[in-house]
Amino acid sequence: MRMAPIMALLVGMAGAAMAQEAAPSPEQPEAAPPAFAPAPTQAPAGRYTLDLAHGRLIFRVSHLGFSNYTALFTRLAAELDFDPANPEAMGLTATVDPASIETHFPDPEFDFNAYLAGPDFLDAAAFPEITFTSTRVRMTAPDKAAVTGDLTLHGVTRPITLRVTFNGGYAPQSFDPGGARIGFSAVGTLFRSDFGIDLGIPAPGTTLGVSDAVEIVIEAEFINPDASGAQVGP
Repeated sequence: MRMAPIMALLVGMAGAAMAQEAAPSPEQPEAAPPAFAPAPTQAPAGRYTLDLAHGRLIFRVSHLGFSNYTALFTRLAAELDFDPANPEAMGLTATVDPASIETHFPDPEFDFNAYLAGPDFLDAAAFPEITFTSTRVRMTAPDKAAVTGDLTLHGVTRPITLRVTFNGGYAPQSFDPGGARIGFSAVGTLFRSDFGIDLGIPAPGTTLGVSDAVEIVIEAEFINPDASGAQVGP
């Protein structure tokens, strides 16, 4: 066997590989801009806080397959970095007090709120705060977005995605002491077993119990009393 031709071939292959590594890599294409122009609004950019008088966090679970049992939380707070020109750059943080669960249970002899806030379910004494921090906003229409974030519930953190609709907003108004105001509606679903809350989940193939799936419904208005811009009014 002649070694010289083989060595020459190997050297040539190595040289080609080195040349390929040294060659500049083609530029990566820039991220495509959103396919939708944002919905127009007079509300200016800035940091907005939840107006609790116009904020509701509701959840629903299937009860025996017969109805969607509905309850809500009454103590919550949120901050939104609002950017109407670039919604995908927005950021949201929210906190909820699990002990503020309200079921409107009619029997005064049994505190059903306290039961759900207790160790069998939310265990608010051990886990006194539910938090959500957005990690991505993806526009799906001029006034809609999929908002993904990290939800911490019952001591467990997992990502969830909310389907959010922007309902509009306005710049500071002479009749609104809250200043600039914006509004949103949102829905989403989580599985409570993912967060270690699994008491009463029906056996496979049955509805005898309370569903693992929890539907979340949010109605929220945010205000910015420090928003710049001339007030609008009659």
